[in-house]
Amino acid sequence: MRFVYFLLLFLLFSCTTKEKRLKIEAPKGWEVMGTPVSSSLRGLSPLTEKIIWASGSKGTWLRTLDGGQSWDHGVIAGLDSVDFRDIEGFDASTAVAMSSGQPAVIYRTEDGGRTWYEVFRGSEADFFDGMAFYKNNGYVIGDEVGGKWRILVSKDYGKSWGVLETSPKAESGSGSFAASGSGIIATEDQIWFASGGRKSSVFNSTDAGITWKEYSTPIIQGESSQGIFSLTIVDDNILVAVGGDFLNPELSDRNAVISLHNGRAWSLITGNFPTGYRSSVAYFPLHHWLISVGPNGSDFCSNSGMDWAKFSNEGFHAVVLDKSFGSIWASGPNGKIGRLVY
Repeated sequence: MRFVYFLLLFLLFSCTTKEKRLKIEAPKGWEVMGTPVSSSLRGLSPLTEKIIWASGSKGTWLRTLDGGQSWDHGVIAGLDSVDFRDIEGFDASTAVAMSSGQPAVIYRTEDGGRTWYEVFRGSEADFFDGMAFYKNNGYVIGDEVGGKWRILVSKDYGKSWGVLETSPKAESGSGSFAASGSGIIATEDQIWFASGGRKSSVFNSTDAGITWKEYSTPIIQGESSQGIFSLTIVDDNILVAVGGDFLNPELSDRNAVISLHNGRAWSLITGNFPTGYRSSVAYFPLHHWLISVGPNGSDFCSNSGMDWAKFSNEGFHAVVLDKSFGSIWASGPNGKIGRLVY
């Protein structure tokens, strides 16, 4: 029995030592992929480490099935003047892409991008900022129209869309930011989206959009270029938002806020802020890191959003965790796509 006892202690010590040895303290940087396009890519949807969809300016769409070694690409429905600022991939064949400005449209493909068909066309007043899906339920957030936030809803993986009649009220001229498509997030019953500019708040619905509440935040705000640009979920209680001032990309002041109450109360982080304006943030549960990106580089945080450090000067627009939770991807200007290296 004594032998068994010491054997168990030895195995436990060995496993603990191995875990400590394997712990990675910080990301190393980005592996930047060569792509066949020069568009600005703000839409990004990695499904696995191999299958990634992206979209952007000049009507561009891209897809890789081999982790970025090769890319299929084209122009969505010939719309080469349209900026598709968000995309959601469902599998290797199926994706939905959203444009922001005029025309404000949503297109869908079911054959790997070879053909795209229109599933929604907005009015001349519409400007769409971002899109979020939870399983078959999809939501699009758009700037204020007629005194209400323009929110679209799909219940069938983006095949059809309708305007949410219970959208919350909005002051004239209110808007969100279409920098990375991540100003809106959703779970089974909850939706969160952020406003920016003169007033930067977080709106939350706990019943799939039927009722809404607005929560103020202390992030930098007051000018049209300031506020929250991106939201992410760390766990059932913690949400983190990043942003800043896109006209002052080096400003590292009040550009990250945290909620410890599931988005219903917000405070400034207590440590170092991200090192400039940040347009997107994602949580990487494998290493318990938050990754944020912006034009002047990339930061990470290993303590749930409270303290940030720069790990790369590589600039991107969007950063997204793949749906298998195994890799982090980023997209940016001039057709740039990268995978996090650690």
